[in-house]
Amino acid sequence: MSKGIVKELDLGNGRKITVETGRLAKQADGSVVIRCGNAMLLATVVSSKDAKEGIDFLPLSVDYQEKFSSVGRFPGGFLKRESRMSEYEILTSRLVDRALRPMFPSDYHSDTQVMITLISGDVDVQTDAMAGFAASCAITISDIPFNGPISEVRVARIDGNFMINPSTTEITKADIDMIVAGNHDSILMVEGEMQEVSEMEMLDAIRFAHEAIKLQCQFQVEFRALCGNKEKREYSHELSDEALNNQIAKYCYDKAYALAKSGNPDKHARSAAFKALHDEFKATLPAEEQILKAGLIKKYFHDVESDAMRNCILAEGIRLDGRKGTDIRAIWSEVDYLPSTHGSAIFTRGETQSLTSVTLGSKLDEQMIDTPNKEGSTKFLLHYNFPGFSTGEVKPNRAPGRREIGHGNLAMRSLKMVLPSDADCPYTIRVVSDILESNGSSSMATVCAGTLALMDAGVQIRKPVSGIAMGLITDGKGRFAVLSDILGDEDHLGDMDFKVTGTDKGICACQMDLKIQGLPMDIMVQALNQAKDGRLHILNEIKKTLSAPRSDYKSHAPRIEKMVIAKEYIGAVIGPGGKIIQEMQRETNTTISIEEVNNEGIIEISSVDKSGIEAAKARIRAITATPEVGEVYEGKVKNIMDFGAFVEFMPGKDGLLHISEISWNRIDKMDGVFTEGEKIKVKLIEVDKKTGKFRLSKKVLDPRPEGMPETAPGQGGGGGERRPQRRQPN
Repeated sequence: MSKGIVKELDLGNGRKITVETGRLAKQADGSVVIRCGNAMLLATVVSSKDAKEGIDFLPLSVDYQEKFSSVGRFPGGFLKRESRMSEYEILTSRLVDRALRPMFPSDYHSDTQVMITLISGDVDVQTDAMAGFAASCAITISDIPFNGPISEVRVARIDGNFMINPSTTEITKADIDMIVAGNHDSILMVEGEMQEVSEMEMLDAIRFAHEAIKLQCQFQVEFRALCGNKEKREYSHELSDEALNNQIAKYCYDKAYALAKSGNPDKHARSAAFKALHDEFKATLPAEEQILKAGLIKKYFHDVESDAMRNCILAEGIRLDGRKGTDIRAIWSEVDYLPSTHGSAIFTRGETQSLTSVTLGSKLDEQMIDTPNKEGSTKFLLHYNFPGFSTGEVKPNRAPGRREIGHGNLAMRSLKMVLPSDADCPYTIRVVSDILESNGSSSMATVCAGTLALMDAGVQIRKPVSGIAMGLITDGKGRFAVLSDILGDEDHLGDMDFKVTGTDKGICACQMDLKIQGLPMDIMVQALNQAKDGRLHILNEIKKTLSAPRSDYKSHAPRIEKMVIAKEYIGAVIGPGGKIIQEMQRETNTTISIEEVNNEGIIEISSVDKSGIEAAKARIRAITATPEVGEVYEGKVKNIMDFGAFVEFMPGKDGLLHISEISWNRIDKMDGVFTEGEKIKVKLIEVDKKTGKFRLSKKVLDPRPEGMPETAPGQGGGGGERRPQRRQPN
C-alpha cells in the first residue's frame, strides 16, 4: 500500500481537518485529499508548461463538483449520471476562483485547471468552506508559480459568538454567514449574507475569520516543507518592447489624461475617444510594424489608459464621468410598468438599468433541490439575465453563465432577508431581472428593482433593500481612493469590486473581489462606511417611487387559501391515481397541493377566481365530511345498472340507488330513467355496518301516494340485483 504524506489541522471544538498527498492523482501537478468528518475532497491542479501564442491573461478554470456516489445516491434524470454543474457547484467554483486568481503572477499565462471533487459526503459538513483551502494546498505543493498560500473559511455568528466552519445544523441559527478568503497579511474575497447587521459587526466577523485563515496559511507552508518544497517552474510568457512602451507613453499619456479628466458621462463616447487616440498613435508607425506589433500596442496603450484614469482620480479626485469619489449617479425608477405581471419595476442608475418582474405561484411552483448533500425545495427564486444589447454588443443568446448565476445569487440573498414569513405570504415567488443597460453594478440595480417590484406586487417585505458597488484605486505607494457606485471601466481598470446591500437598519449581503493581492483592514473600514452613505442615499430615491408594499395583491394575481384536514382524509382528497384532485382542479379552475405536516393534511388552493377557490373548498369539505344517515344530498349519476344506479352523493363517495328506491311507482327497467352525469337529489337511508356501503333513496323525497305502503308489493328495496317475479299458478 502506497504511503502518502499526512498532516492534521486542529479546528477546535474537537473538529479536525487532515490533508494527504502522494497517494491519489499523482500525475497532476499538485493533488491533495482533505477530510473533515466523513467529508472528503480531492483537489487537483494542472498547468500547461507553455502559454499559447497571443494570450496575455491567465486562462484559469476552477471546477467544483459533487458526486452523488459520495453519499450512496443515484443521480436523478434519465441518464443517471452527473451532467451539467448545479448552481451550487457553480457558486462554489466562483468562490474559489475569485480568491485564487489575483494570487498568480500577472505575467503567468499558461492554461491552468483546478478541480475540486467531493468524493465522500457528510451532510453536517459544509464543503464549500473547505474548497478554497483544498485548492490552495494542491497549488502550494506544486511547481506552479503562485503568490500564496491562501485559504477560505466560513465565519458565522451563532447566539452572539463567532464560529469557524460551523456544522450544517449550526448555520441555521446564524445571523451572519460569510465565506472569507485571505492570505497571511490581508483579505482577498468576501461573500455572504446577514440579518441587517452593522458595518462594525461585519468587520468583527471578517477579523475573526482572518485569524483562522492565517493559521491555515501557515499550515500550508509547513505542509509544503513536508513535501520537499518543490521549486517553482521558470517561465517567460510575455513579449516586451521597452522602446515601444516608452514611445506610446510619451505620445499618449497626456492626451489620455485629458480624456480621463474631461468628465464625459457617455460610456460609448469615452470609449470612442480612447480608441481614436489608440488609432492616432498607431498611424504614426510604419504599416509593417502596425501589423507585427498590434498586440503589444494594444497592451501598452491599455496600460497608459489605466495609468491616466487612476492618476487623475488619485491626484485630482476626478473620475471618468466627472464625479467625485462619493458621488452617486442620477437615479430614476418606476413601478407597475408591465400590466400583465404580478409586480414590476424599472430601476435606472446612470447607464445601468434593470427591468424586473415578480411572479406569484403556488406550492407546485417551488424549485426542487437535489444535490448529494441536500434534498428539498425553495420558494424564492431570482433569475438575472444579461443580454448582449445591454452593453451594445453582439452576443449569442445562450443559457446563463457563471457570472449571471453569481450576480443573481447575490441579489437573491439580499432580498431573501426581508421576505415575509410563509404564514404571511404562502406564495412561491420568482423575481426576474433583465438588464437592459449596463455600465457598472447591474447586480445592485437588480436588488433595487427587485425591492420595488416586490412592493408593487403587494409582497409585504419587512423593509426596502438597496445596494451599491464600491471601487478602489491604489498606487502601491500608500495613496488610495475609494469610489462609490463604480462604472464598468472603474471596475475593469480598478483594484476592487465591493458590493454591499442592506436596509436602513443594516447590511443584508456582500460580495468583494480584488485584483490586488489583499486589502488592508483600514481601507475596508472606509469602503464599508462610504458604502453605507451610498446605500442610504439610493434607498431614499427608491422610497420616492414607492415607500412601502401595496396593501393588496394585483387583481389578476392568484389568491391562495389554506385548509387543514385530518391525516386519514388525504388519500380521499387525492383519489385513486390522483383522479379526484385532478378532476377538482379541472372543474374549479384551481391549482391544489396537499402534503402531510405534523400528522395533518395541509392543503393550498390557488386561483385567480375567488369563486373557484370557494367551490374547491366546498368539495374538499364534502370529501372530508362524514356522511350522515337521513341527510339529503345532491348527487351525480355515475353508473347505471339493471338493478339501479350508483350515485356520487359526496365527492369520492358513491352509494347505490336501487331501482326500488327511485319512485313510489313500480319501475321494471332502468332504460331511460337516468343519464350518466345527471344531477339528482337523494337521501342517505342506510350505511351497511359490515361493508360500509351506502344505500340511497330518491322516492322518500317525494310525497307517498295515499294508501300506498312505504315499500310497494314486490319491491324489496335491498341492495342486490332484483330477482324476477314468480308466476302465480292458475
